[in-house]
Amino acid sequence: MTFDGIVIGGGAAGMFAALTAAGQGSRVLILERNDRLGRKLLITGKGRCNVTNHCSAEEVLRNVPRNGRFLYSAMNAFPPESAMAFFQENGCPLKTERGNRVFPVSDRASSVLECLQSVLRRRHVTVESGRVREILTEDGHVTGVRTEREEYRAAWVILATGGLSYPATGSTGDGYAMANRLGHTVTETEGSLVPLEVAGRDCPDMQGLSLRNVGVKLVCESGKTLYEDFGELLFTHFGVSGPTVLSASAHLKGKCCLTIDLKPALDMAKLDARLLRDLGQYQNRAMENALTELLPRSMIPVILRRAGISGELQANALTRQQRRALLEQMKNFRLEITGKRPVAEAIITSGGVKVSEVDPKTMASKRVPGLYFAGEILDCDAYTGGFNLQIAWATGYAAGMAVQALRAQP
Repeated sequence: MTFDGIVIGGGAAGMFAALTAAGQGSRVLILERNDRLGRKLLITGKGRCNVTNHCSAEEVLRNVPRNGRFLYSAMNAFPPESAMAFFQENGCPLKTERGNRVFPVSDRASSVLECLQSVLRRRHVTVESGRVREILTEDGHVTGVRTEREEYRAAWVILATGGLSYPATGSTGDGYAMANRLGHTVTETEGSLVPLEVAGRDCPDMQGLSLRNVGVKLVCESGKTLYEDFGELLFTHFGVSGPTVLSASAHLKGKCCLTIDLKPALDMAKLDARLLRDLGQYQNRAMENALTELLPRSMIPVILRRAGISGELQANALTRQQRRALLEQMKNFRLEITGKRPVAEAIITSGGVKVSEVDPKTMASKRVPGLYFAGEILDCDAYTGGFNLQIAWATGYAAGMAVQALRAQP
């Protein structure tokens, strides 16, 4: 069976690469190992699908902690405004929420998938289910692919198989092995945008507690701040999660701790004044009941324990030294990170095909003519907020446009 080109992987990047190439007149086949397209897309953004971020291309790149420079050409050729225009022009109205996050008006990820599938059908893209075992080459040039059951001929192949996160959706690292067999370097892969594990009883004692508007710092053993953020955090039975933690995980290296400023809007002096006011108001209460207007109830026993203060101590008996210890815990609540959760729980994979071996304008392999890459398989990952899907759209668009030049050759 012969096509102009084949896209391996029917996720966000693969679908966008395919519909882009087909829009330029190519006969395109998508080979997806699952029985349907876009399984991972359906669970992004908690099932709502954070399509992109309503910002400039430059702002997207500032939210890419690794290899952002590689994406400069692709992101400027297809910035967030282009992604938003595509979906809205093709029947998927969008809305912008806090943090410039863009979602479908329906609040359903299925609306995004249905939009993509509709364009694929209109552009006559063939979709088949099959797990690719090998990319075929002759004289070093791509000639097609072989699945478990069939062999397909094509002048080009776009590898868009994703990473290792959410393996139940089909992201099992097949693409890394195929790229490696063709001579590409695959950098070490691990989970990124992943919850962090913390030793001890404090986090389990606060399991389910969600904090908003807190300051978060990831600090390495030397005392250097690796990442700093402001926003939401969630305590779990194993440690911490939430948007600020997920983004911090992209910078975790070696032994680190996470410090939380529970009251970032107040400096130490103002927080002390606020604490004194509450202690005066509730001077005859036990400490475990005197802090309810200042701290979440499930956090009070943990804070007091860390500060070495009995919960039964009356507020009017608190010493200046104990008050300082309490303030320190509120402004510098420290958690020792023991590691990341498994890559299977990560939103995105860090690592992948080495970008120095890929043309940044076209996503073409510098080693194998006719081979292209798109999406998470590349060693590029970003913070939460729609930036990773924007990378998928931009790299898929770049690859889909570039294959036309190859098709035009006699």
